[in-house]
Amino acid sequence: MSACSIFTSPVAGSGFNSIKPNSKALFPGKDCIAWSKKTVSNGSKTRCMKTWNPINNKKFETLSYLPPLSYESIAKEIDYMLQKGWIPCLEFDEVGFMHRENSRIPGYYDGRYWTLWKLPMFACNDSSQVLNEIDECKKTYPDAYIRCLAFNNVEQGQCMAFLVQNPSSTST
Repeated sequence: MSACSIFTSPVAGSGFNSIKPNSKALFPGKDCIAWSKKTVSNGSKTRCMKTWNPINNKKFETLSYLPPLSYESIAKEIDYMLQKGWIPCLEFDEVGFMHRENSRIPGYYDGRYWTLWKLPMFACNDSSQVLNEIDECKKTYPDAYIRCLAFNNVEQGQCMAFLVQNPSSTST
């Protein structure tokens, strides 16, 4: 009895009859159209792709892939935060990203938590209040990364974060 004949007998209680080893549905020919759509090539479209440069190019939060935010853009982001009922908060850090310096154990990272600038702005209802705190934090820590966070007090979590000062970039 060959190994192929084992699979040809029906399985009790199921609609399964057999696996046909030469089935074209399981293994399409390499010259068929379906096969060519599933494979990647270095065709004309893939030459247009650009790889992100990770060397001396740290990215922070979602909006850091955009050009540095202007003062007006930061105000609009804060207005959005306040319209959603979220609580603005500022944090700063000298390094600005997670790294491993003190321990190599799994799951431990230095720089995971940044230093809180004052308290979260629970009673804030105007973006100018947050912008004043950003300016004060920038004056106090001109060489630090500063980010603005939004917390949802109902869901008990961080909803939004973006960098408002990047010391390596000149216009933030």
